[in-house]
Amino acid sequence: MRFGVIAAVAVGFAVLAAPALAEGDAKKGAKVFRKCKACHVVDEEKNKVGPHLVGIIDRPVATVDGFKYSNAMVEFGSDGKVWDIETLTLYLKKPKDLVKGTNMAFAGVRKDADMENLITYLQDPSAAE
Repeated sequence: MRFGVIAAVAVGFAVLAAPALAEGDAKKGAKVFRKCKACHVVDEEKNKVGPHLVGIIDRPVATVDGFKYSNAMVEFGSDGKVWDIETLTLYLKKPKDLVKGTNMAFAGVRKDADMENLITYLQDPSAAE
């Protein structure tokens, strides 16, 4: 009996510790990403107007080598923030609201379904193939 309770608690903690995964559709997310393609890439570590987004999920903010971030973005990430799903979602909804002074001109992703699909795509762009 005691072992069963301990095992159940251990499984519960393992589930909580696992990285959160978006439950959207990567193919639909690739279509949403078309809005981002002028400034970002997800399939190679190549910066454009914006930094590449390879491995963006759980990457520390403002840390892509060779990219010149705005002072606002550097300040935003100065306390060790990472682009987890929650932070990235808040940012992509209204970039200028979360990071005042960001250089990102994108107005934001309005629809929740589009956001879910986009986050799923950013987690694994190859899933859209």
